[in-house]
Amino acid sequence: MSEQANVVGTRLTLELWHPNCWAIESTTEAEGGILAYAIYNTPKTTSESVNGLFTAYGDSEAAVESLIETVRQSPHAGSVLELQERFGRATQGSPPGSVVREFFLEYDPRDMVCPVLLEHGFVHSAPVRIEGGREYWDVCFAGNRRDIEASLDGVREDADAEVSVSRITASETAECEHEERTHTLTTTQREVFELARARGYYQWPRGVSTRELAAELDISKTTMLEHLRKAEAKLLDPDH
Repeated sequence: MSEQANVVGTRLTLELWHPNCWAIESTTEAEGGILAYAIYNTPKTTSESVNGLFTAYGDSEAAVESLIETVRQSPHAGSVLELQERFGRATQGSPPGSVVREFFLEYDPRDMVCPVLLEHGFVHSAPVRIEGGREYWDVCFAGNRRDIEASLDGVREDADAEVSVSRITASETAECEHEERTHTLTTTQREVFELARARGYYQWPRGVSTRELAAELDISKTTMLEHLRKAEAKLLDPDH
């Protein structure tokens, strides 16, 4: 067995398609692209929805306007709230395209693929780029490199996704990065997240309902979801 096969901590760029995704569908129909940043809960979101921060970009005002309008028409997207100014993401670099517009979007977390990636060991390490009906994920895999393909197969099966690897490099810091993010969780957030993983909450179809998780933890469903969403946000957003 080669030394390379035993490397722990690998960085990958994944090209991914999955069903019921408003961003994939919108960038298939319209020009331009979308950058996905963080996931937020707000007082206005329901217990079954989340808010995300996104940037729409393109080569012209007309192209970006058409893309945002396509997003609004998607059956998988909720309300769109555009921002008048950049949301302070200068450290993430400049989005592609000459025109950018940022917006919040409310949507169903059950349509998200990021929890499935996390369940199989792929930790989100940069904003997700969506173009031409495909998502491009920069992730860290904090396990043996030889296990990557099996984990990718798990993502394909659980999310009904098409996944290919466009770049792969060894990273000595990937495992440390994963551990550092896990340590940002509170004791309760860690308990809720680990129980959700153990009970198959991130599998597709789900092995347990939110109501069943809440009952096992002896807390309300609303409280359980709040802890779980905060844990996911810390694990999935590098700047959270």
